[in-house]
Amino acid sequence: MNKNKALSLLGIATKAGKTATGEFSTEKAVKEGRACMVLVAADASENTKKKFRNMCSYYHVAYRELGDKVTLGNACGKEFRASLAVTDHGLADAIIKQIESYDNLEVQ
Repeated sequence: MNKNKALSLLGIATKAGKTATGEFSTEKAVKEGRACMVLVAADASENTKKKFRNMCSYYHVAYRELGDKVTLGNACGKEFRASLAVTDHGLADAIIKQIESYDNLEVQ
């Protein structure tokens, strides 16, 4: 349920123009300091995951993995996306909260 809420919030962020989708745009948003969080698809390549984990660590940006490429893309109204950045603090915090509560439900 919370995974769907996180994806719905991602759709809202996209409609509000508060996302940067695709590897190049995500990387640019992080390096320019506009990214509040980065989402990477769980089925993205290990190189892509490592690249964004390291970049987010260096630039102090929240990093999370969510869904697969098709799910992330659909949430943004695109075909498929391996990575995206959320550029609004409030929306990023809300998405992180939903992902973390979803992760906690899976553990129990």
